[in-house]
Amino acid sequence: MELQQEGYVTPVAPHFDKFKGVKEFFRVIWKNKMARVGLIIVIIFMLIAALGPLVVTTPKSDYLARLQNPSLAHPLGTDYAGRDIFSMFILGTRAVLIVGLYAGVFAVAIASAVGITAGLLGGKVDEMLMILTNIVLTMPSFPVMMVLSMIINVNNNFLFGLVLSLWSWAALAKAIRTQVLTMRNKEFIEASRLMGVSTFNIITKDIFPNIVSFVTVNFISIMKGTIVTSVGLMVLGLVPFDGQHWGMMMQMAMSQTSLLYGGIQPIVNFMTPVMGILLFQLGCYLFAMGIDEAMNPRLR
Repeated sequence: MELQQEGYVTPVAPHFDKFKGVKEFFRVIWKNKMARVGLIIVIIFMLIAALGPLVVTTPKSDYLARLQNPSLAHPLGTDYAGRDIFSMFILGTRAVLIVGLYAGVFAVAIASAVGITAGLLGGKVDEMLMILTNIVLTMPSFPVMMVLSMIINVNNNFLFGLVLSLWSWAALAKAIRTQVLTMRNKEFIEASRLMGVSTFNIITKDIFPNIVSFVTVNFISIMKGTIVTSVGLMVLGLVPFDGQHWGMMMQMAMSQTSLLYGGIQPIVNFMTPVMGILLFQLGCYLFAMGIDEAMNPRLR
């Protein structure tokens, strides 16, 4: 049977590009030169963390080759035990980033729950949650982390990230509460309440989309801070030994070579993870500069 008639055009269903938002996000990031550099740096570290262990094998001790200078066989030389520093750095990238990722996710989850609940419900709930938040804020974080790491048996990256997040959420929680307080009396929130929309849907569909860029930028900031804290705890020997962690590389460089043996290699051994931390921090900072613009169309 003939379906098409003269003068009739079959309507074409509009094409829905489910990746349009993602493409627009990266388009805006790419237009910002500093954010572009930051994105490239972050992607490089993520690729190292993901693919490094598939390419590099765990270096073995060889005391006959200890503290060798950089060469073709050992691009960054060897450490006090004759292990290849480049391989250790590549393998350590995964441990460092996974710990920071866990800590950032846990901290953002706690901060979002506390901040949104306090700002939306108000009253006694708000008072109690803010008292708890202020207690956490007034106590110095690093000494508390030191105590927690000694009390809790930190034996894996998941638990390490959880410990680091316990004192990293408070500032973000107060900031989220402030954001929610400015929104909870807006017309679209009131309309949702009058329509009988549940509190959960108001949070997920009305409030969180308006603060997601702010939360994302703070997630990167928290992740940066917890990476530095994890390295510091590892350097101080307050968490179990992990030879593939940048902090342990630094700790071993100080304790085993004492940086006093002379020559360039002990310095290279110590500075390699330090430069890794600085470069990753720089990448995160530059990338975060473009995130708010990319995720908030009003800024464009």
